Amino acid sequence: MDDLPDWLPGWCVDQLGDEPVGVLFERRSISAVFGLRLAGGRDVVVKAREDDGRAASCVAAQVRLAERGFPCARPVTPVVRVGALAVHAEESLPGGELLRGDSPDVAVRYAGVFARLMAELAEVTVAPPLPNPRWIRWGHTDPGLWPAIGFLDEKDQSLVPEYVVDAAYRARKRLLAADLPCVLGHGDYEAQNLRWQNGDVWVVHDWDSLAWQPESALAGAASATFANASPTTLAPIESSDAFLAAYQEYRGRPFTEEEQEIAWASSLWTAAHNARWEALHGTAPVSLDAVRAQATERLHRANA
Repeated sequence: MDDLPDWLPGWCVDQLGDEPVGVLFERRSISAVFGLRLAGGRDVVVKAREDDGRAASCVAAQVRLAERGFPCARPVTPVVRVGALAVHAEESLPGGELLRGDSPDVAVRYAGVFARLMAELAEVTVAPPLPNPRWIRWGHTDPGLWPAIGFLDEKDQSLVPEYVVDAAYRARKRLLAADLPCVLGHGDYEAQNLRWQNGDVWVVHDWDSLAWQPESALAGAASATFANASPTTLAPIESSDAFLAAYQEYRGRPFTEEEQEIAWASSLWTAAHNARWEALHGTAPVSLDAVRAQATERLHRANA
């Protein structure tokens, strides 16, 4: 409890009518996430992230999905600004297990959930949650190839291999040339953000990462990242292929040739973003090796 931000106990009293008496978990990444037990015995999850204007739309969409019966945590407060932060609370949905693996069979299972998720979001109307998450923000207007991310941009960019830069440049060029409508979709569809019980999906997390991009681009990104737990990597090409084929079948609509190409281009952009991160931080070259091995084929399929 002593490690909680000073503002959090009072926020809980104001917004939830109860004070926290225990910390179930705490995670800090792009957002700070606190699992709390309140004095009355209720468990909640409080999420705080930099207020960049996205949070209200993301939480509104999450509310609609929960109301429609989709397996996600139901928000129990609106988004409240606390200094430079956007904060909300949602119900706690513990339990379930990670579904690990990156085989085509596993890819098909993840594709089924993603197709259901996208079908539900097609019935939700909110203001586009812009700017898109940085790892899927190829449409930025910042100078240079990558979206402006201060703590990355200040590092030595010569550490990023030329093959990563080339892959990102060619994938982005193809993505920006597309003439496809944008839709609402999950922009961080990774194994670590889902839990399963008895063979079925139990809960999908991380609705802060909703994005506004073409449907095939969102599906393509998901086909690349569905197996990610830690560290992040890039699914095998045959598994991305299986994911995309299954997704189209579940949605009942085959992608056009352009959509197919955009799916493959977006799959490579997300991996290149992760590879750049690895290079700049000097961590194990997992995405770096995957981009080196797969970029040529994915660029070919993207017509890039």
